[in-house]
Amino acid sequence: MSCIEQMKYTIHLQKISFKEAREYIEKNSDEVYYVSPGYKIFKDYYIIGVPPIAVGAKGNALIFTYTKPCHGSFVLSIDDEDSVKEINRLRESGKEKEPTSLKKNNSPESSKVSAASYQDMWKKEDLES
Repeated sequence: MSCIEQMKYTIHLQKISFKEAREYIEKNSDEVYYVSPGYKIFKDYYIIGVPPIAVGAKGNALIFTYTKPCHGSFVLSIDDEDSVKEINRLRESGKEKEPTSLKKNNSPESSKVSAASYQDMWKKEDLES
């Protein structure tokens, strides 16, 4: 397959954050696996997002986050022969069923950088010059 959009999929959520996608997949899947950004599914599709990225299995359906530039992130599921192969590959890969960052009670989307507006950043840079 060259494009997810050419496959028969179901949209569960649309225009959501990576955190919302992860939480939905965790709550609505029988099995949950965590992959790194750039993990490849269906031979041609790379999953992008903020780790930990959840990929779920419910029956023969693969549930995952799909991000389309300028359109946002979606939670999709695909239930066909290819999804069964992907689920089996996840099982065989030994991917963690619980992400390390969540085990340590770290917020996966938190940052050590203080929050500042874009305008504040420019003010600071002007003061330093």
